[in-house]
Amino acid sequence: MSRLIFLIPLLPLIGAIINGFWGKKLSKGLSGLIGCLAVGLSFGLAVYAFFHLKTHPEIETISYVYFDWIKAGKFSAPFSLLLDPLSSLFLLIITGVGFLIHIYSTGYMHDDEGFHKFFAYLNLFVFFMLLLVLGSNYLIMFVGWEGVGLCSYLLIGYWFKNIDYSSAAKKAFVMNRIGDLGFLLGVFLIYITFGSVSYGVVFEQAKSFTSDEGVITCIALLLFVGAVGKSAQLPLYTWLPDAMAGPTPVSALIHAATMVTAGIYMVARSNIIYTLSPTALSVVAVIGIATALFAAIIGLAQNDIKKVLAYSTVSQLGYMFLALGVGAYTSAVFHVATHAFFKALLFLAAGSVIHAMSGEQDIRKMGGLKKALPVTFWVFVIGTVAIAGIPPFAGFFSKDEILAHAFASNKIYWLFALIGSLITAFYMFRLLFLTFYGKFRGTHEQEHHLHESPKSMTIPLIVLAILSTIGGFMGLPEILGGSHALKQFLEPVFANSELNMLPHHISHSTEYILIGLTLLCLAVVIWVAYNQYVRKKDVPPADALIVSPVHKVVYNKFFIDELYANVITKPLNWLSEKTDKYFENGFIDGIVNFTGRSVVGGSRLMRLAQQGNVGFYVFAMVIGIILIFFFTSL
Repeated sequence: MSRLIFLIPLLPLIGAIINGFWGKKLSKGLSGLIGCLAVGLSFGLAVYAFFHLKTHPEIETISYVYFDWIKAGKFSAPFSLLLDPLSSLFLLIITGVGFLIHIYSTGYMHDDEGFHKFFAYLNLFVFFMLLLVLGSNYLIMFVGWEGVGLCSYLLIGYWFKNIDYSSAAKKAFVMNRIGDLGFLLGVFLIYITFGSVSYGVVFEQAKSFTSDEGVITCIALLLFVGAVGKSAQLPLYTWLPDAMAGPTPVSALIHAATMVTAGIYMVARSNIIYTLSPTALSVVAVIGIATALFAAIIGLAQNDIKKVLAYSTVSQLGYMFLALGVGAYTSAVFHVATHAFFKALLFLAAGSVIHAMSGEQDIRKMGGLKKALPVTFWVFVIGTVAIAGIPPFAGFFSKDEILAHAFASNKIYWLFALIGSLITAFYMFRLLFLTFYGKFRGTHEQEHHLHESPKSMTIPLIVLAILSTIGGFMGLPEILGGSHALKQFLEPVFANSELNMLPHHISHSTEYILIGLTLLCLAVVIWVAYNQYVRKKDVPPADALIVSPVHKVVYNKFFIDELYANVITKPLNWLSEKTDKYFENGFIDGIVNFTGRSVVGGSRLMRLAQQGNVGFYVFAMVIGIILIFFFTSL
């Protein structure tokens, strides 16, 4: 089993190396096959590992040390991997959804000249994400953490000749470094406090601490800073919408299966630490619900099909952090899984639309596409109803569970979460109706070339649509006749934390009322969206972007990017310019240049003593001998 675990991340790495070094010599078909096969085989091994744990409940974790990685004084960090219910579930999500995205990419990126490079980057991305979730200590997690940050930079800026795209890649890289600093400081403090960075040692020792001790709260908050950056929460969320600069498969991979879920995984893995710090959990919950509501409101006014989905990702991540903040760790992981299905589906379906529209992403220039793109239309419908939380689709079960826990913990959390959920339903159905209903609003050239995507793109869409339909049944609750198989599977990881943290369960009758109220509100919201965008055909005109001051603020994303530019970026640029001018060029370069000029001047002066006259040299030697005798006699 130890070799099997090691092969799961190794196979994508091998695929990345082959395509990275020898991809130019391979045909596109072979290059794509290697990329897909590397992740596909990894997925097969992940399935085997999952069922091995499932069929052997007495084995809660499988940990294997491969070699001593870092050893310095008292500090040691072995290279060791950990397979337990939590990591095995994330392995399935990363490799399963990642495999479908790889297959989709063979069709979507077929005409791209850097085809082999793209698959090398994708494979490398999957490798680092697998390393992140399989590592048995915080240091290996940090390597994977930084690795996915690097790969996101490479993939977001894949079309780097476009200045806007390369700027978006730099923005993502820099903003993630801010969060990564907090994460690294948290790891340092973990070692200072526990004398180790290995999960087993840290979590066992943490149990001896009392609730809300300062050092535990500090560790939890520092780690959460890293999660805020990687999982795009307030205030470090602005890089994620700009990440739409990358090819659509990249958007699906970042938003659904990899990078942004890293923060959720890290907090869930560190659940003991967070359980011991109610203060940190409150911060997590507040940031989560604020992000969920804030991003949902911004999504209402966006007209770029990928930007709408980007802000929905930020919002859904907020719900996951809300679940973590109220101690519902299983519910957060459950929503990670269902979100991976329907968000990958929505992004890839959006890519199919963009592919048919010859690169057009503005939904105001679409419309009436359901006839020309029937498969894309129906899978987009499934993704939309899933993210809106309509039963029996996947999003209903996980989102309802989060709402129930929020209600039991804090009624204010529940109210804001419900409002955010209703806003999500509205802007997603707005997106659906404006894209696929009504008359076509694009150019005649675009209309002439409308066509359904090839099977390499539609087959992954159909598989994801099936998962978005039935995926929620893994967490079927008791009130609907289920036993919540996912909760039972993850129980060894979260048992102590959820037992201590979760408030008393609300009664079944209360939960029925909450579900009924939510569905009733959803029905009203969907009807309003249908009435406005289908019956009344209220399409926002392309030549009149702003219809009111409120719309202007929302359309411009509350001017947060401009705020950061004026408050942070411009002052830093000014400081850098002045430092460069006066300190670097004036002081540092002045010292260096003075030294150089002194040497040159001294050399010119000493050169005068070199006359080429033997008599002068003899005279100088005699004077020198006399001086030596004089000074030695003192």
